[in-house]
Amino acid sequence: MKKILVINGAQKFLHSQGSLNKSITELSVNYLENREGFEVKFTNVDDTYIIEEEVEKFVWADVIIYHTPIWWFSIPFGFKKYIDEILTHGENKIYVSDGRHRVEPKLHYGTGGLLKGKKYILTTSWNAPEEAFTLENEFFDQKSVDEGAMFGFHKMNSFIGLEKLGTYHFYDVMKDPKIEQDFKNYTALLDELL
Repeated sequence: MKKILVINGAQKFLHSQGSLNKSITELSVNYLENREGFEVKFTNVDDTYIIEEEVEKFVWADVIIYHTPIWWFSIPFGFKKYIDEILTHGENKIYVSDGRHRVEPKLHYGTGGLLKGKKYILTTSWNAPEEAFTLENEFFDQKSVDEGAMFGFHKMNSFIGLEKLGTYHFYDVMKDPKIEQDFKNYTALLDELL
C-alpha cells in the first residue's frame, strides 16, 4: 500500500478564493482513493491544522503531492507559514541537521534530511502563459518553473531527504485556461509516476 499525502497550499485572500487548487486537490484525492494500492491523507493549509499531526503525516507518507498557486512568483504566505511550522517542528523526525560534520564543516550541507527514500510531486498554477518561460526574450529568460521560481522549493524538499518524482504546471489559468485538458494530462502523469 503506497501512502500519499496531498497538500493544498492555496488560501483565500482578496480576489483569490483558491478554487482551482481546491479542485486539483480534490481530483488527486478522489483519483487515488478510487484506485487499488493507495492510502491517502490530505491537508488544506487554509484550514486549521495541528502541527504535530502534520509532522507525522510527512513522516508517514511515501509520496507527498503539493498543490500550490503562485502569488508574486512564490508560494502563498499561508503555505509558507505551514511549511515553516511543520519543518521547524519536524526536527529529529523530518531532518536531524543540515548534514555538515565537524571534520569538514564546509561540505555536505543539505544532507541531514530523514525522509530519504520518499518522493514528492509538485503542481503549480500560474497566470503566466507557458511561453513566458520558454520563448527567447520573454519574462522568465527561458528558465523553466522548476529551474527558476520553484528552484528553492525543490531544494527545500531535497534538504529534508525527498526526491522529486515529477512536476505539473497549470499555465495561463486566468486569461486562457485549459483546465479540462490539464486535468487529463495531470491524471495521466499520476498514472505514470505512481
